Amino acid sequence: MKQDVKRKVLRRLKTIEGQVRGLEKLVENDTYCIDIITQTSAVRSALSAVEDAMLENHLATHVVEQMKGSSQAKAVREILSVYKISKKK
Repeated sequence: MKQDVKRKVLRRLKTIEGQVRGLEKLVENDTYCIDIITQTSAVRSALSAVEDAMLENHLATHVVEQMKGSSQAKAVREILSVYKISKKK
């Protein structure tokens, strides 16, 4: 993994961790439901950004190398697998 991507992803995951802790407090404090839903949406969006960064890194590194070498079929399978997972959301 590229080091800059790793730093960005780890920083984003720490932020998400804080958001989830905040959600716990909102629930414990019987916060208005819509406010909780709004915050869960923010967490989901942040996780989606992590997925995007990881996919971009994978395509730019592993897939490029697989396509240059003899692992084209593996690269295609992996990309299709991620695509199918994303469609289930």
